[in-house]
Amino acid sequence: MTIADMHTSLSTPDKEAIALLPPFERLGLDRIHLVNTASQALHARDQLLQAPAWGFDTESKPTFKVGEVSDGPHILQLATASHAWVIQLHDLECRAIAAGLLAQSGIVKAGFGLGDDRKRIIHKLGVDPADMLELNTVFRERGYRKDMGVKGAVAVLFNQRFIKSKKAATSNWANEQLTEAQLIYAANDAFAAFRVWQALSASPTAMPR
Repeated sequence: MTIADMHTSLSTPDKEAIALLPPFERLGLDRIHLVNTASQALHARDQLLQAPAWGFDTESKPTFKVGEVSDGPHILQLATASHAWVIQLHDLECRAIAAGLLAQSGIVKAGFGLGDDRKRIIHKLGVDPADMLELNTVFRERGYRKDMGVKGAVAVLFNQRFIKSKKAATSNWANEQLTEAQLIYAANDAFAAFRVWQALSASPTAMPR
């Protein structure tokens, strides 16, 4: 299904249909930048500020006990058309630069299911992210009744299957040393969000403001 078909067929493919689609081309490690120091964060900021929008997501260490409260996010992911930055939030200087990026007005931060991310960012980083765009809102305004999610959006817009590792999703994002699988998972969540924003903004239907 292409963007042109969206107005005539507004159903989301089911899991079985998505499983048959060719895979979405993800970013490799050569285009994923791990950021965990102030100098790396400053370099990332210089690169990111050149883009009109960022794919946006966060990751937090999972909680498994009843009543346990997460102290996340532990990871912030921002992506452009060709690169992604996975920013660890242990270092206070790095965290301050990340907060400044999120507070930057005039640059769209696009993602899925951002309500919880926003609450955690406000609590941990002390900033309310500016110009956040919930991509599910865009799909609802275009006639989709259910929350789309990144898998559904990639299937609808690109006729491709977005691969997400359950093992990586539930891994410990608070670890100081992230695995390659974690980097690929985190970066591509943000990268796919950017690609979805890019496709939606290129379609004839105006983006909400």
